[in-house]
Amino acid sequence: MKIFCVGRNYVDHAKELGNEVPAEPVIFMKPKSALLQPHTPFYYPEFSNELHYEIELVLRICKNGKYISERQANKYYNGITVGIDFTARDIQNELKKKGLPWEKAKSWDNSAVVGTWKEVPVDIYKKPINFSLKNNSEVVQTGISSDMMFGFDEIIAHISNYFSLNIGDLIFTGTPAGVGECVVGDVLEGFYEEERLFELEIK
Repeated sequence: MKIFCVGRNYVDHAKELGNEVPAEPVIFMKPKSALLQPHTPFYYPEFSNELHYEIELVLRICKNGKYISERQANKYYNGITVGIDFTARDIQNELKKKGLPWEKAKSWDNSAVVGTWKEVPVDIYKKPINFSLKNNSEVVQTGISSDMMFGFDEIIAHISNYFSLNIGDLIFTGTPAGVGECVVGDVLEGFYEEERLFELEIK
């Protein structure tokens, strides 16, 4: 299983971090060990002093493919949920200053959280998906799929030009503006429309 992530897929988020708005999807990856397993506690990483949450819509690949056309891409995913791409922001900022890769800030063990899976709605492009994150019962991040610069099918087509997609692979499709810091004791809840798909306490 591979975990693909799309960076800077919402204009306002790119701007809030002082990044350029990309002309094509920005892709990075997390290893299988980054996925927090069900019923496993999440611990604040010892190497960071600035842990940030990033709520995202996540796709689950259901069919093997390579060089997938955008027109055919909707046949390659059958599950959708919300998840968190945790980021050690202090580590990431240090790495970016040096022009180095982000893996230590983004891809450490248990840095990827996903909620309960839902079937992909047939009207996914006609009816945009609202999603949000609460921290200690307060809404801290909201997003809507129609604000993505690169839509689901375009992302899949782009990734498949470089990497084979396999059954069970996950794609984190990017985070909207509003990312922020979390601390030990915080309780994070991810919502797909009004339905809560995960609850996570930081230990």
